[in-house]
Amino acid sequence: MKESREKLEKIIDILHDPSNGKKPRTYPERATKDYLAIARKKKRSAKELRKAIRKQLQYIKRDLGYIDGMLFQRKLLPEKISVQLQKIGKLYEQQCYMYESKTHKASERIVSFQQPYICPIVRGKAKASVEFGIKLDISVDNGFVRLEHQSFDAYNESELLEKENERYRQRHGCYPERVLADKIYRNRNNINFCKKYGIRFSEPALGRPKKDVVVDKKQEYIDICERVEVERKFSLAKRKFGMGLIRTYLEET
Repeated sequence: MKESREKLEKIIDILHDPSNGKKPRTYPERATKDYLAIARKKKRSAKELRKAIRKQLQYIKRDLGYIDGMLFQRKLLPEKISVQLQKIGKLYEQQCYMYESKTHKASERIVSFQQPYICPIVRGKAKASVEFGIKLDISVDNGFVRLEHQSFDAYNESELLEKENERYRQRHGCYPERVLADKIYRNRNNINFCKKYGIRFSEPALGRPKKDVVVDKKQEYIDICERVEVERKFSLAKRKFGMGLIRTYLEET
C-alpha cells in the first residue's frame, strides 16, 4: 500500500496543471511518517496494525478520488501509467475487502506491481513459511532433469504422477521400472496406477504397518538414498540456476 500511495502521488504530479490552481494536498510526509511508525516496530499488536492499514487505505482512497476528478476533465495518461492505475485500483479493492472482513485472503491477491501474477504459496518451512514465485515439478531419469509442470498458483503435485508416467512411456516405449517419489505422491490413485502397469512404487505403504508383512528394509534404504538425487537437483537449481537470474517480468516470458 505504501508503494501504491507513492505511485498515486506521482500520477497526481503528472496530471496536475498549474494553470488550474493549487495541486491537491496528498500529505506525503505525514503518510510516510505513519507508515514508518508501524514498519519500524519489531512487535506490533493487531490493533496497531489495523489502525496503520486503515490510514494507508484512507490516503489511497483520497488520491484515487483526486485522479478520478482530473481524468473526468478529459486529461489523458500514458498507457503504462494507466495499467499501473488499474493495478492500484484492484489492490485497493482487495485490501479494503481484507480489512473489512478481517481476513488475510483475497482471490488473485496482488503482492508485486512488477509481477502481479505472482501469488504467495504457503509452504510452512522453517526458513520461510510463505514463498513467492513459480512452483515447479520435475522428474529425474538417468541423470536428466525434465520440467514436468510449472505454475504461479499453488497446486497438488501428486495429481500429476499419471501424466508424467505417460510422458515417460511416449519417450521410451514402456513405463518405468520404478518410481521413487515423495510421501505426498503416495495416494490410492497413484498406487493403483503403478500396480496396474507393474511399476514398483517406493515405500512406505499407506496406513498403519501390517503385522505379517515383511518389509525389505535394505531396498527401502536404497530407494531413499537414490530419491535424494531429485532433492540435489532442486538444490543445484536454487544455488546456480535460480529464478532470480531471470530478468524478464512478463508472465509469458
